[in-house]
Amino acid sequence: MTKTFFATTALIGALACTAQAETIGISIPAATHGWAGALNYHAERTVERLQEVYPEHSFVLTTTPDSATQVSDLEDMVATRGIDALVVLPFESEPLTGPIQRIAESGTWVTVVDRGLAVDGIETLYVAGDNDSFGRTAGQYFADALDDGGKVVVMRGIPSTVDNERVEGFEAAIEGSGVEVLAMDHGNWNRDTAFTLMQDWLSRFPEIDAVWAADDDMAVGALAAIEQAGRTDEMIVVGGAGMKEMVDRIRNGDKTVPVNVTYPPSMISTAIEMTAVGITGAAPMSGEFIIASELITPENADDFYFEDSPY
Repeated sequence: MTKTFFATTALIGALACTAQAETIGISIPAATHGWAGALNYHAERTVERLQEVYPEHSFVLTTTPDSATQVSDLEDMVATRGIDALVVLPFESEPLTGPIQRIAESGTWVTVVDRGLAVDGIETLYVAGDNDSFGRTAGQYFADALDDGGKVVVMRGIPSTVDNERVEGFEAAIEGSGVEVLAMDHGNWNRDTAFTLMQDWLSRFPEIDAVWAADDDMAVGALAAIEQAGRTDEMIVVGGAGMKEMVDRIRNGDKTVPVNVTYPPSMISTAIEMTAVGITGAAPMSGEFIIASELITPENADDFYFEDSPY
């Protein structure tokens, strides 16, 4: 990922002097949870950097609290700003598919980030983490670490292709391992929702060996409920995305949080930069750019801990 970032940055610099003026719209979810906050952080700084490189270009960045607002934002970008390219992380896959498809069919370059659309082939470029690998990495850890018959509860995210791919990967990894999924429900990548969900599971299940929270914000909510119930020593919690708080617990030997799975929010920077290069036509940037997940362990946690990170 790092090599691609610098290569793209260098290419942008080389093309800046010949680029024609374009307007690039960027639509992402609001900072309603930690990962999205870091996404906003990286998007804002990337736009600031590219405005210096491409002073003739315009960048329109909007953030949205829900799908309906995002649809309205996209319509406004097309109607009032006449965008030439769109970088979009759909708040939800299904409601945004139609509006984004119409934009693509009008001839606008479309880069979809992270959450795929409900119809394949709409976008020019797709940039995302490896969601199947994200789920498989957590599932394989449970298959290896838990005894046969280990009991697990699973917190899904917001209904989306991202969530589906993660869960499918997780289920594939634990198949035949003897790991038993007691319950699976949507925590919506939200701490409060995850806290309430975990409280319910703790009241229903006297024995839980592990929690897979497919996002670190949900892991924080689950941990709070577990600690409040006084059941910390009974189970482990595996989240994902490499939140600073989680990585710090791992590198300090917290037995409740033994590992984590990476899913970098800086992928939005990669998407914006590749789009800026792609719309010039000077380099091929269509297709898929997938960023692999890695398992964060006590042995490598220092490599994933960044003190100044917003997430």
